[in-house]
Amino acid sequence: MKTKLQIEEIAKATLELEALSVSALINFIDSDFTSAVSAIFHSTGRVVVTGVGKSAIIAQKITATFNSTGTPSVFLHAADAVHGDLGIIQKNDIIICISKSGNTPEIKVLTPLLKSAGNKLIAMVGNRESYLAKHADYIINCSVEKEACPHNLAPTSSTTAQLAMGDALAVCLLECRDFKSEDFARFHPGGSLGKRLYLKAGDIAAQNQKPRVQAAETIRNVIIEISSKRIGAAVVLDDDNIAGIITDGDIRRMMEKHEHINHLKASDIMSKHPKTIDAAELATAALEIMQQHNISQLIVTKSGSFEGFIHLHDLLKEGIK
Repeated sequence: MKTKLQIEEIAKATLELEALSVSALINFIDSDFTSAVSAIFHSTGRVVVTGVGKSAIIAQKITATFNSTGTPSVFLHAADAVHGDLGIIQKNDIIICISKSGNTPEIKVLTPLLKSAGNKLIAMVGNRESYLAKHADYIINCSVEKEACPHNLAPTSSTTAQLAMGDALAVCLLECRDFKSEDFARFHPGGSLGKRLYLKAGDIAAQNQKPRVQAAETIRNVIIEISSKRIGAAVVLDDDNIAGIITDGDIRRMMEKHEHINHLKASDIMSKHPKTIDAAELATAALEIMQQHNISQLIVTKSGSFEGFIHLHDLLKEGIK
């Protein structure tokens, strides 16, 4: 067993070596890379990403990244390809084959099969003189000087380089497609990430009660309305127009200031010019307003009219932070 200090040194050395391997990729961005991006962008088919061993795992991740950023993609395991799964490749698909050496027996069997239907082949490879590279239409160089493994055997730096280069491809395609956050939201509807991108203020307000009082309402009725609707506030209306807001804090301050409250009306204790947000705005914008003004409730409007409330707790419950 290594000492704590030795373990720390090994970890740091691993990260430094892999960081250097990724940095070195900058020098490999060439005309083949840009041509590969152009070919994928103009293709009417999908991107089929394949590999064997650890490269197959990287291929799966790159496939997922492509799909989530607007580039239709499927994963094909190299071993399964030669046992019937080649049928997944369609006429206009472009193939990315990932391999460190580009010379393994599986790759040598697979490469001519991938080329047999005339599909464009992109080799993401660590050896430009390999069998795979020589038969590819485009070569994306992922060479690394050394694996982080002390025996220079276990794929570490090489798979990190492949992963990073896959991200470079995906981001270039994302930018070429002018892929926006709204598009990203369509592919990520689940979880807090999706909610940040599509959940609207009006969606949350629709789940809450809508405490409201008229400006001339008695304080007793104001307190009953706030207490019964459980938002901690009520909007004050002058007919249908928003005149102000009364919160639990306003009620407490009123009790401290006035000994007798029977003569008071809603308009006497309300805060004028309350902060509002349109129902069509994202819920994340509501959070920004609340944080900026240090408030817990926000009035939601639709075409300028009162639509409901958002409470800070609603946003936290939805995972929007």
